[in-house]
Amino acid sequence: MAKVITEQQVEHWVDGYVKAWTTGDPEDIKALFAEDAESYEWPYETAWIGRQEIIDGWRARAPWQEGGWTFDWSLLVVNGDTFAIKGTGVYAKLGTFDNLWVVTLGDEGECTVFRMWNNEV
Repeated sequence: MAKVITEQQVEHWVDGYVKAWTTGDPEDIKALFAEDAESYEWPYETAWIGRQEIIDGWRARAPWQEGGWTFDWSLLVVNGDTFAIKGTGVYAKLGTFDNLWVVTLGDEGECTVFRMWNNEV
């Protein structure tokens, strides 16, 4: 039987993502992603393959958060082990970005594939 994630699992994972983005703590980031996870972000054409590459990539973006930021989101759909959300990130220094995330979770609730599209508003 195919894995079906719940809205509660989605909320838990997104909350963890926001926490990790806030803290930049490698352990918080590690808790989100499988060892062999893949992370893609457009239009930046970022491809981070493997948990350590994802951690390093996130930490390199810490200056983006200077001055503060917020993130609001809503669930669009859950389909088996994958969900999609619409988010809006507002950064004091960078501006406002609409996001579309498509996230696939593994058996332990860890992300195996993360895809994000960003549009500056």
